[in-house]
Amino acid sequence: MRISDVASADAGVVGSMRDGVLENTFLLVGQDGSPNNYVLTVGRAGAGGWMTPRHRHNFDQIRFVLDGDYPYEGEKVLPQGWVGYFPESVHYGPQARPEGLLVMGFQTGGASGAGYLSVAQREAANAALAKKGTFKGGMYTYVDANGEAQTKDGSAACFEEATGKPLTLAAPRYTSPIIMNPAAFAWMPGSTSGTSVKWLGSFTERNTRIGFVRIEPNSTFEGGLQISIELLFLAKGRILVKGREYGPHTALEFIPGDGPFPVKAIAESELLRIVLPQF
Repeated sequence: MRISDVASADAGVVGSMRDGVLENTFLLVGQDGSPNNYVLTVGRAGAGGWMTPRHRHNFDQIRFVLDGDYPYEGEKVLPQGWVGYFPESVHYGPQARPEGLLVMGFQTGGASGAGYLSVAQREAANAALAKKGTFKGGMYTYVDANGEAQTKDGSAACFEEATGKPLTLAAPRYTSPIIMNPAAFAWMPGSTSGTSVKWLGSFTERNTRIGFVRIEPNSTFEGGLQISIELLFLAKGRILVKGREYGPHTALEFIPGDGPFPVKAIAESELLRIVLPQF
C-alpha cells in the first residue's frame, strides 16, 4: 500500500508541448514498462489557461473535476463533480482549460497493452525536441532530413522522440469520451458496515472500473481486495490510515494481495475509486 497527499507530493509545471501553463501535483505514479503504468495528479490551469488542439492518445485517461467547469471538446463541458473517461485512440478537443480550473487527472495504459509513457520520459523528450524544432498551438514543427518543414501533434512527437518508434494506435473501442454524472447514481450497500459504493462503469474487456466509496464516521473500508491495482482519491472528508490522519486530495494505491487494508473515516468521506485494467 502507498499513500500520498498534496502537501507532501512532488509538484511542477508540465505539458511544454502545449500552449499555456498546467501546474501538476504528482500524487502517485506506477511502474515504468508495465502495461498499466500510470500517473495520478491534481492539476490547476495557470495564468492564461492551458490549451490543446483536437488529438488522441495510445493510453486511457480519467478526469474528475474538483473546481470549475472543464471544456474538454469545443463547447462540450465536463462540469464540477463529474467524471470523464477518455479511452485510448478516441479523439477529443480542442480543449481550453480556463485559469484556475482544478482537475484530478489519471493516465494509464489502455486495453491494447501499449502502456503509458511516464511524465519523466515525456518531459525529457520535450526538452530534446525543443532543440530541434518548435511547439506552437499544441503542434510540433521541425525540418526533416530533406530540408522540408513537417508538423505533427506535440504529444505524438514526444512519444516518438522518447521511444524511437512511430506512434501507432489501436482501433478505437468507443466513439467518444464517456461523461458521467456521479450524482445521478444511487449509493449501494458496501461490503462492510457503514460503507456504500456506487460504480459508474466498467470499461473494455480488461475491466477498468470507475466508481466511488462513501465511509461513515468511525467506519472502515477495506482496500486491496481487487485482482488488479486499486486506487482511491479522497474527494471530501478525513481518513485514518496506519495511524495517520489525511484530508482531501489524498491518494492511495493498493496492489493485489494488499488487502484487506483498513481505511477508517474520521468524518464522512467520499473517495473516487479506480480499478486498473487486468493484464
